Amino acid sequence: MSRPDVHLSIHDVMPSTLPRVQALIDLCHDCGWPPPVLLVVPGAGWDDAGIETLRRWRADGHELAGHGWRHRIARYGGLWHRLHSALISRDVAEHLALDAEGILALMRDCHAWFESHELTPPMLYVPPAWALGALPRARLGEQPFDSVETMRGIYSQASGRWRYRALLGYEAGNGLQHRALQISNAVNRARAPRAGLRIGLHPQDAQLPLAGAMRRDLLRFSPRPPAGG
Repeated sequence: MSRPDVHLSIHDVMPSTLPRVQALIDLCHDCGWPPPVLLVVPGAGWDDAGIETLRRWRADGHELAGHGWRHRIARYGGLWHRLHSALISRDVAEHLALDAEGILALMRDCHAWFESHELTPPMLYVPPAWALGALPRARLGEQPFDSVETMRGIYSQASGRWRYRALLGYEAGNGLQHRALQISNAVNRARAPRAGLRIGLHPQDAQLPLAGAMRRDLLRFSPRPPAGG
C-alpha cells in the first residue's frame, strides 16, 4: 500500500501528562515513526524538571509547538461553544470563549513563553481542539507563528494558503464521541492517499476505547513499519 505524507503530533503536553506523553513517544518509536511533534500547553504550571524534559525531547529530535495557554475554559462563548463542547471539545477549546483580540493576545503569550524558558520559539501553533475561534483569516498575519493548524488543515504564513489534510483522532471520552470518531476516521483513512494525513494523539488515548484503532493506524501509516507489524 502506498503510504501518504503524514504529520504526526502528540497533544496536551503538560506537567501532569508527561508520563503518558513519554509512553506515546515510545509507542510511536516502536511502530517505526520519527519523533512526533509535541504540542505544549505553556500556562499549565511548569517547573524546572518539566522544562528540562521538554529540552531533552527537543534534543531528541521532537519539534515543539504551541497549544493554547491553559487548555481550559473559564466560561462559554455562546451557544455554538456549548454545542462544540458537548460534541467535540469538552472544556478545552479556550479560543471559542475569546474575541479576535483575545485570541491574538493568547497566541502571542504562547509564543513568547518558549523563548522566556530558553526553548526554541515554535513554528507551529495548534489551538486546543483545533478550534481557532473568531480570528479572521485576514488577521492571521498578526500572530507570530509560521503555521497554524485547525480542523481544516495547516495554514502557512509564507504562502498564505491552507494545506488540507485528512485527520485521524482517538480521544473518545463518551459514546457519542466514540461513534463520531469511528465514522470520521473511516472517511479520513479513505481520503489519506490523495489528501495527505494528520494523526493527532492525546495523552489518554491508550486508555480509551479507540486505543486498538490508534495502534493499527500507527502501524498502517508508519513510514518505517516494523517487521511483522
